[in-house]
Amino acid sequence: MNDMLHFRRASAEDAARILEIIRQAQAQMRAAGSRQWQNGYPALGDIRCDIEKGYGYVLCQPGNAAPEGVVAYGAVVFDGEAAYDAIEGKWLTPEPYVVLHRLAVADGMKHRGVAGEYLRRVESLALGRGVESFRVDTNFDNRYMLRLLEKTGFRYCGKIRYDSGERLAFEKRL
Repeated sequence: MNDMLHFRRASAEDAARILEIIRQAQAQMRAAGSRQWQNGYPALGDIRCDIEKGYGYVLCQPGNAAPEGVVAYGAVVFDGEAAYDAIEGKWLTPEPYVVLHRLAVADGMKHRGVAGEYLRRVESLALGRGVESFRVDTNFDNRYMLRLLEKTGFRYCGKIRYDSGERLAFEKRL
């Protein structure tokens, strides 16, 4: 079924559904004891900014590309990430890269391979643009994302810092 999911750019009409999915992810992380996303971030303004910049992408249920069919969201950025320039460690490659931020999967679709499928779609998008490096960061206590990154072949490269704190940084050669 995951290969039948529709991957597309997010639109302004998707924002409310995306925020609902983000809130579900925040609750899941809170229940698991993670401190990531527990300070009001990401908020509706962050999602709207992603969409305006063309970064927001969604996976939708087969045959339902409308906002209510959205089952996963992420910000897919090809413009670089300033925090990545000051890594405490070493990236695998110096090449241009795609970075994924704010990945979230809707309740009811978790543990069905949707997050892995989202990563595969981002990889295809990157390769279509000639980009062969995929980077991501996450909190040290986000066990769901850490497990996903391990399962999908990402390698730990070091630590990066945002105003909100330290994150673990990973990269995958495509």
